[in-house]
Amino acid sequence: MIFQFEQIDEYDNVLIKNTHPYDWKNPVSDGRYNLVVIGGGTAGLISAAGAAMVGAKVALIENSILGGDCLNFGCVPSKSIIRSARAAREARRAGDFGVSIRGEIEPDFPAIMKRMRELRSRISFHDSAERYKKMGVDVFLGTARFCSRDTLLVGETEIRFNKAVIATGARAAIPDIPGLVDAGYLTNETVFSLTSLPRRLAVIGGGPLGCELAQAFQQLGADVRILHRGRRLLGQADEEASEILRRTFAREGIQILLNTVPREISKAGQGKTIHYEMDGVRESMEVDEILVGAGRAPNVQGLGLEFAGVEYDLRKGIKINDYLATTNPNIHAAGDVCLPFKFTHMADMTARMALRNALFAGRAKISDLVIPWVTYTDPEIAHVGMSSEEAQQKGIPVETFSRSLTEIDRALLDGETDGVVKIHVRRGTDRIAGATIVAAHAGEMISEISTAITHGIGLRQLSSVIHPYPTQAEAIKSVVDSFNRGRLTPFVRKALSLWLRISRTETATMMGKSIQRSKMSLLNALRGLHRRR
Repeated sequence: MIFQFEQIDEYDNVLIKNTHPYDWKNPVSDGRYNLVVIGGGTAGLISAAGAAMVGAKVALIENSILGGDCLNFGCVPSKSIIRSARAAREARRAGDFGVSIRGEIEPDFPAIMKRMRELRSRISFHDSAERYKKMGVDVFLGTARFCSRDTLLVGETEIRFNKAVIATGARAAIPDIPGLVDAGYLTNETVFSLTSLPRRLAVIGGGPLGCELAQAFQQLGADVRILHRGRRLLGQADEEASEILRRTFAREGIQILLNTVPREISKAGQGKTIHYEMDGVRESMEVDEILVGAGRAPNVQGLGLEFAGVEYDLRKGIKINDYLATTNPNIHAAGDVCLPFKFTHMADMTARMALRNALFAGRAKISDLVIPWVTYTDPEIAHVGMSSEEAQQKGIPVETFSRSLTEIDRALLDGETDGVVKIHVRRGTDRIAGATIVAAHAGEMISEISTAITHGIGLRQLSSVIHPYPTQAEAIKSVVDSFNRGRLTPFVRKALSLWLRISRTETATMMGKSIQRSKMSLLNALRGLHRRR
């Protein structure tokens, strides 16, 4: 068992009781399983639950903690801490809204971490071994290793299967920096076990994980520095979005070192010294802790994949086709172990696809998916579809329509104007190719665009959608209006103007005839009244 806890408190005990009970007894394997699932993270749990729901005989194998990264070392703990950090930031900004707070804002880091552990333990019930047992899933806690194309071992227990789904996930990729191991470092699997706030924190990597936690720890009172090899943060993000985030970080006091490569790390008393090279110049800094956020590595080693006829790569993971099938047609893979997009929602969706394709000869394809992603900084950065750079690389001409949040009333009222909505459409059409949203709640807003792309809804149809006023999502409507104004070319305006002049003339003529008829009716009525008198 792999537990990354420095100390065990009442909440961790609940978590462990749910996700890897100390007294758990593996079931006795009885006959061949319809489906064996290896890995108890999001993809594995979804696969096992779905198979059990349709009456399949299914086994779920996990060698560490059920719930995987998302519950234990990813989405759940990180978003809890990010919310506490946002509360601290909002308190510091209270004066901007006419609210006076006396004294210093002092985040209580142990209390913040305790809250995180309490919430994590509460959520852990959904991923518990006991719950899945009640669903009809045979839950095996131990290490799985293939010994043939349709057989594997968990300890000494032999398990045979018709179909299998590998969903073993990924782990933090550790860069090969001399002295890093000796000096000590944190990853997403250990940072949430901290009980005291590091005074000086270095984050190696300016990707989503690095940026999210760098900002959170800065807002909670740490002095944070980001060392990033790239020329901009979030290298896969829209360039304008990256720049907005860079300005935000700089304003908040985060030191950002771009084009920077750590060369060596050494111990310095109670701290650590990072020797790095920035734009060809050697420098050094002293910190108390180092958080490594330099990407993810797939968990493919030790599974005996060669005995199952499953090809894999140590860096890219398990080799799959568009239907999530491996080089052994009876074994599929899902989630981080085989995908370049290592998101919980992708693990969820590909698990459903793998299950359908494996058990029911389905033909669900990864290439058909519209994949949104969100970086949960403040502001959030959300994206779906192609960026303008990707479209250019693929030779697809696009037009981009955008709106700054400085022009959106609700963003002004909220004091959240650092942001933009950008929608790319294929040139000459209203078909959406992709979009980027930078806003406080961009993750909530992007689903409208994802839905539109998935169902082929163009900007013309979105223009008929009523967006409540005032909301920040109204920025999407504003972009659609910008698209519609772009359709009013000089030729179209001239044609419309001519049509309106013709309509105005016809209307005047009709009104003149109507007035004349009204006059005659009035005169006739008066004559009749005179005669009656």
